[in-house]
Amino acid sequence: MWQRGIRTVVLGAALVALVGCGSETAETAETAEEATGGATATAWTLAAPIRIDGVRTADGGRSLVVGAEVPDGAGDCVRGLRGELDTVERGVVYVRVTYETRSLDRDSGCTGTQRVEATVKLDEPLGSRRVMVNSRDVYTPAGATPPALRQCGENGCDPTPPRCTSSSYQQAVNDTDIPQHTSWEERGCDDTWLVLDLSSRMGPVCGDAGDGCSSSGVSQRWFYRAEASGWRPVATNSDEGCVGIHRILPELPARLCASLPRLDRR
Repeated sequence: MWQRGIRTVVLGAALVALVGCGSETAETAETAEEATGGATATAWTLAAPIRIDGVRTADGGRSLVVGAEVPDGAGDCVRGLRGELDTVERGVVYVRVTYETRSLDRDSGCTGTQRVEATVKLDEPLGSRRVMVNSRDVYTPAGATPPALRQCGENGCDPTPPRCTSSSYQQAVNDTDIPQHTSWEERGCDDTWLVLDLSSRMGPVCGDAGDGCSSSGVSQRWFYRAEASGWRPVATNSDEGCVGIHRILPELPARLCASLPRLDRR
């Protein structure tokens, strides 16, 4: 098919040369070349969002509104934004969000981003089912505040009841805004409250103690309250005993703070 197209173009050019002058033929070829170059420069490519930025229900649960981050710039960078229902299997609603963009062209000027929303029509109300967007991001109504859905993270989609166990402590650490690879030490726990000392290593990575390398540790004491979705961090305090933390959390039982040592940077 491609070779046939080439022969047709060559034949057409030969016919023009026979019926017109040489200068007109050159102008025609130059115009065609410019048109071809322009089409290449403005080519639109089908793409998925840079990232998904929230999902909520609408129309009584019969629609999903998917927030997405897409390219932006001085000119037209996005067109044909579409949200489509793919399939529903085993309690999961699979949807696709796509658009066309020129951001892959270095001369397009589409170097920024913007937030847009795509609406996906469902065949029936979402109910308790999960939503997977573009086979990547998963959202669930469980543990969410309607109409928003909750994004599933490291702890999965199902709410984790808070317990005084190592796995539950790890969930608490994962949900705390601290550096990765932070270690923890339990200082107190009951059905409602959890106290953890969290330590993060700072500075260069050191080997043996005598190699001349030194690093320091930063420690914080966090207090957590039990909620349906797990331990939620509510306060931090490094004072000894209960006096300091009771200014922030007077409801914290004294048995969980009375023996707390002062926490210093080390």
